[in-house]
This record gives sequence, C-alpha cells and structure tokens, in this order.
Amino acid sequence: MTDAHDTAADSPLRTTGGAPPDDGGSSAVEAPIPLLEPREGIPPVVADETALARVIAAFEAGSGPVAVDAERASGYRYGQRAYLVQLRREGAGTALIDPVACPDLSALGDALSGVEWVLHAATQDLPCLREIGMVPTRLFDTELAGRLAGFPRVGLGAMVESVLGFVLEKGHSAVDWSTRPLPEPWLRYAALDVELLVDLRDSLEKELDRQGKLEWARQEFDAIASAPPAEPRKDPWRRTSGMHKVRRRRQLAVVRELWQTRDRIAQRRDVSPGKVLGDAAIVEAALALPANVHALAALNGFGHRMGKRQLEQWQAAVDRAKALSEAQLPQPGQPVAGPPPPRAWADKDPAAAARLSAARAGVSALAEELNMPQENLITPDTVRRVCWEPPAVVDAESVAAALAGHGARPWQVEQVTPVLVTALSAKAP
Repeated sequence: MTDAHDTAADSPLRTTGGAPPDDGGSSAVEAPIPLLEPREGIPPVVADETALARVIAAFEAGSGPVAVDAERASGYRYGQRAYLVQLRREGAGTALIDPVACPDLSALGDALSGVEWVLHAATQDLPCLREIGMVPTRLFDTELAGRLAGFPRVGLGAMVESVLGFVLEKGHSAVDWSTRPLPEPWLRYAALDVELLVDLRDSLEKELDRQGKLEWARQEFDAIASAPPAEPRKDPWRRTSGMHKVRRRRQLAVVRELWQTRDRIAQRRDVSPGKVLGDAAIVEAALALPANVHALAALNGFGHRMGKRQLEQWQAAVDRAKALSEAQLPQPGQPVAGPPPPRAWADKDPAAAARLSAARAGVSALAEELNMPQENLITPDTVRRVCWEPPAVVDAESVAAALAGHGARPWQVEQVTPVLVTALSAKAP
C-alpha cells in the first residue's frame, strides 16, 4: 500500500471543487492524485469453480463492508446482463469475476448475506447482480449519499476526486465488456472502480452525519435493498425514440410490429437492438407506410448497405401492421395510472393546478434549504398524486398518511408534510 492509499483511508472530507459547502469555511484545495494501479496489482479473473470457491472463502472471512460493482455491455449485447463483477473487502483484497464462465454466484451472495454492500448508483447494478444470484440485504449507495449530502457532481470519478482527492482512470466505462479475453487496461480500470469505494463510503457517512442526514440516507438505502424486482414494462415499443411524431393508429401499429421484429432478432443474435435497426428508421417507416421493398429501401435507415433479405423482413413487418383490422390497432397514447399530465390541470381542475403550483414552489424551496435535489426530497409523482387527489380533510396527519401510502420514507414524510399542508390549502386564482 502506498503512502497515498494510507492517506486516503484516514483523510477527512476534502474540498477539491465538488464538495458541499463547509459550514466552517472552505479548506485549502489540494491537487488531486492520479490513481494508476490497484494497491495489490490487477487480480487474475476468476473463471472457474475452483478459483470462485477460493474467492468465496476469502470474502466470507474478510471484515467490514464489501465494495461491489458490475460491468455490462450496454449498446453491444441484448439485455443488461453482467459481464464482469468486481468486489473488494478488507482482508480479502480485490476480486474480478467472470459471470459468463461462472454464471451462478449465489454461493458468493450467500457468503456476503448480512454484510453491507457498497455500490455506486445501486439501482443500475442490482438487476444484473440479481440475475446471477447476488442480492444484498444491506447496502450503502455512494451516489445517492452524494445527492443527499448536496454534491453537485455525483459520478464515481467526481466523488472520489472531490471527497478523497484521487483521480480515477477514465475511458473504459462504455466499452464492450462481453469481449474475451478482457484487455489488461480494462481490468485495471475495473479493479480501480472498487479500490476506494469503501473509503468513499466512510467519508460520506461522516459528512451525512455532520449534516444530520445519516438516518435519512439509511432509510433510502433500506428502501433500495428491500424493493422487489421491477415489473416488466408494458408496451415497451412505445418508448421508441421519436414516437411523438407518430400520430395515427396504423402508424403506431407499424412501430409496434417493427419494434417487436427487431427485438426478436436482437435477442436471437444477442446484440443490442439498436445495432439491428435504429429507432429513427422505425419511425421513418411508420410515417411513410411504404408500399413495397423498393419504397422501404428509399427511406433513411434502410439504405444500400441493407441486403434484400433484410429489407423483405422489415417490409413484411410493415405489411402485417397494414393488414390489421381497426380493432387490432393500438390506441394512441398509453393508459396512464394516476393523474393526467400537469399541463392539462389548469383546464381540467384549476384548484388542483393551484395546489400543484404551490406544492412545487414549496418543495423547491425546502430542497434548496436542505441542499439536495428535489427528486430525492420527494418524488414529483408523489407530489402530483397528492395534489390531484388530496385527503378529504387536510391536516398534518392525513397528509402524512397520504405520503406514506405513496411510498415516501418516514424522513420524507416528516420534512415534506408541512409544505404540502400549506400547498393543499391553496386556492385557484
């Protein structure tokens, strides 16, 4: 371990341009130190059951929290599976595990049950970790901690630099992690991602405690750890980029048919759907409703590089949509549970619009006072739902119950209830 790493473990919160304001005045700014190599070097990639068993034993025998990260191949492969898992724990060092060669890591997950997992932007990695049997019972999310503490930049590199004073290597986050063998520079980058994660966690815990927000953070972390897996998205084809241009139901049917055809091909070939056919091409075909392959080939996204067989499969999808009966066509607009879009409130319910305007202003002011993003103080959807259908009797008890009913954590209920009680009493102009 270098002197720099010794310093990182014990240093107080630094201010190198990205930390929240210090009540005691700003401290001297120190030049950040490049972090170029993992302290024990780059560990070998675990790719067989024997090596995995050794890692499980080592991490089970380790102490303190465990830093966890995962690398996916977004934009290259179908789905969001993990292609590398990185861990670090005191007494066990760093491990890099290939979940393609070792697809079942449930024994490792079981060995770390009850241990606090430290992740950065946990909700991004938890789905792919769950797929391979790794589910934390306790966690600390350093990105969310940074948001609650008021850091303006909460990416891992920015947080490590502003809190600990080290510069992480950049440039490999968006590479194709399904590549085998993984190049050494990528492995170095991956190991460094967990190198200081526990140090960052410790410093952020102290900062949250200083600001009186540590219990708030713990409630947020518990909510993430206990959340069930997300439900499959209904009508995912409706999220095609550029859908706002598509108005007619027949055109919507073309988008749906092309999207579903693309998805089947992408899944079969294990490639990102965008590499099969771009969203812009799907929308272009939906708007044009081409009559034949020749007309389709003239559209943007279906150019000269696309073979006849490919063009025919896309045209067949268009033709299937064109052949549907009126009853089979999708409806324009997705059924939305809950209140209508806020832009429609003034016409539909002026009193509700007034409540929402007052609530937004109050929440914004409170978030600024607490030095955190509004969406972390309370979700905009929760505010909208309570303003659209407020309790019959507006008081602190009924508003608190309404917030809790929409999933707000106790700290959020405590902070936001007075603001909403005032806002829900607002009258329409």
